[in-house]
Amino acid sequence: MDKTSKKIIDAMMEIILEKGYTGATTKDIAERAGVNECTIFRKFKEKKEIVVAGMDLPQYRPNITPETFSDIKWDIEIDLKMFMENYMKEVSPEFVRLSIGLRSPQIYQQTAPLIMNIPQTFLRALTDYLAEMKKRNKIRNIDCDTIAATILSATFGYTFLSASFGRDLLDLERSEYIEKTVKSIIGGIAL
Repeated sequence: MDKTSKKIIDAMMEIILEKGYTGATTKDIAERAGVNECTIFRKFKEKKEIVVAGMDLPQYRPNITPETFSDIKWDIEIDLKMFMENYMKEVSPEFVRLSIGLRSPQIYQQTAPLIMNIPQTFLRALTDYLAEMKKRNKIRNIDCDTIAATILSATFGYTFLSASFGRDLLDLERSEYIEKTVKSIIGGIAL
């Protein structure tokens, strides 16, 4: 990717963070990128193409893969903390704010699969982990899908609330939140 395209993408993503997708005009993008508005259309056919190209860049997409959750110790407390911590390291409050802007109806069809891959990867890895823990008789006979969805909701919920309200709503450090959440969850599933 050339330097000019990168400047256009960076400008677009910054404006989406501030104003949302519909608030990102090509005039504003050009001004922020320091290029002529015509340059945008020489590099990209439309605004949607800028966003999709941006989501291919590591700084605009959390690096969540099954390997993100591979440091399994087969200890429910340690492992659930690892799942939550590793997710929260990648899915930052800034990414959450950006992903809200990327859900605009005009681009949702293009961005939804890219955004959805993140929680889907978390859910698959966690559900598989819980199923294996159940098979090893290390946790109760639980509905692994529901528990995984509950843990995802708690993990994303903290990140979303932090992105939206800072410390005004939840006055808990991330590590303390993870510790207390995991203790609550394992109280219901541990043997």
